[in-house]
Amino acid sequence: MAATIDKIEVNGVDIPVIFEQDKRLPLVTMQFIFKNSGNVADTTKAGLAKFSARVMNEGTKELGSSAFAEALESRAIHISASTGVETFVMEVGCLKEEFEEGLKYFDLLLKDPNLTQETITKVKTTTLGSLASKENDFDYIASNELKALLFEGSVLANPSSGTVESVKSIELDDVKKFIAENLVASKLIVVVGGDIESKDIKEKASKIIKSMPIGKNGEVKNYSVTKEPKEKIVTKETEQAYVYFGSPYNISVDSEDNYKAKVATFVLGAGGFGSRLMEEIRVKRGLAYSAYAKVDITKSSSYMNGHLQTKLESLEEAKKTVKDVVAQFVKGGVTQDELEQTKKFLLGSEPLRVETMSQRLNRTFMEYYKGQELGFSIKELELIKNLKLKDLNEFIKAHKEILEMSFAIVTK
Repeated sequence: MAATIDKIEVNGVDIPVIFEQDKRLPLVTMQFIFKNSGNVADTTKAGLAKFSARVMNEGTKELGSSAFAEALESRAIHISASTGVETFVMEVGCLKEEFEEGLKYFDLLLKDPNLTQETITKVKTTTLGSLASKENDFDYIASNELKALLFEGSVLANPSSGTVESVKSIELDDVKKFIAENLVASKLIVVVGGDIESKDIKEKASKIIKSMPIGKNGEVKNYSVTKEPKEKIVTKETEQAYVYFGSPYNISVDSEDNYKAKVATFVLGAGGFGSRLMEEIRVKRGLAYSAYAKVDITKSSSYMNGHLQTKLESLEEAKKTVKDVVAQFVKGGVTQDELEQTKKFLLGSEPLRVETMSQRLNRTFMEYYKGQELGFSIKELELIKNLKLKDLNEFIKAHKEILEMSFAIVTK
C-alpha cells in the first residue's frame, strides 16, 4: 500500500499524518516529528537540541533511566529521540502485539521526561566525553570549521553537538525550556507505518497529542552562505591534509530546477568513480583516495560542499585542482555521455531507494515537508529522464556562485 497523507484535528490544531500500511511483518513504527526544532533551534546555546534529545533518551522521572529501559527491553519495544538540522524526532517501534504497551511508555515519556539535575549531569559527562574523543577526528574538525566559515554568525555555524564551552553551560532550565517550546502540537507531523489500520492509528495518536501543549509553529529561517571566499587552516599532528570546501548555491528548496542540481552534482562529485572530481584528483593525478562534492538544499540553507584527504605535500595542488575542476565544470558543462551515464544510474537505482517501508515513509515525509505533491519523486525521475543536455548546461553555467569556494583545512 502506498503512503498517504491525512490529518487529525486535536485541540484546534490540524496535525498531518503520513501513513503506510504494510502487513508483511507484524511490526509498527510511529514517529512524532517536530518541525523547526532541531539544530536551527539552538539559538541560545550550541548543541542544546541534541543535548535535549539525549535527555529524552534517559527515560521518565518516575521510572528513571534503567527501569524505563528494562521495561522496554523486556517487550522488545524501541523508543528513541534524535535531532536533524530542522527536526526533533521521537520514535516508537515494536511488534504489533506490543504497540499498545509501546504507546503507553511513549506517552509517559512525553508527559514526564527525566528532567532532573542528576540526568543533566550524566548527559553532560557523556557529551563532553564524546566531544573529547573527537579531538583527533580531523574530518569532524574540518567539517565543523567549514560550516563556521560558510554560515558565520548564524546558528548553522555551530557544531550540532555543541562545543565544550556550550555544553558545560547547559543547565536543567535550558532543557526544560527547549522541550516546552519545541515538543508541541503546532510543530508536529505524525509518521506511521506497519501492520495497523489508519483509523486505529489516528485514534491512538490523538489521545497522546491531546495532553501536549499547543505551542507556536514558526517557520524555518533561511540562512545565506557567505559570498566572500574564506580559508581556515587548523594545525594538528596529522599524516595527511584534510580538505573541506564549500560555496553558495542559489536555489531554493521549492525550485523547479532541483532535479537539474541533482544531475549536475552527480556528474561533478556525488557519483563516485566517473565523477569529475574523482577522475581528476584520484585517477589522473593520484592526489587522493577519494574526492566528493554534493549539494545540500533545505529550507534552512542551500550550498555546495565537498571533501578529500591528500598528502601533506600535495595540499596546494589538490586545492588548486578542486578549483580548476569546478571552474571548468561551470564553464563547459557536462558531456552527452556524462548525462546519459547519470540518467542510467539515477533511474536504474530507484528500486534500491524504496526497498523498505522506512525509506518510503521518509520519502513521503520529505515530499510533504518540502511542500511537494505526493509522488513528486516519481515525477522528478521522469524530468531527469527527459532532461536535455542544452538545458542542463545552461543551468550549470547560470550557477557561477559555486566558484566562490571557502576552504577549511586540517594539516600539520
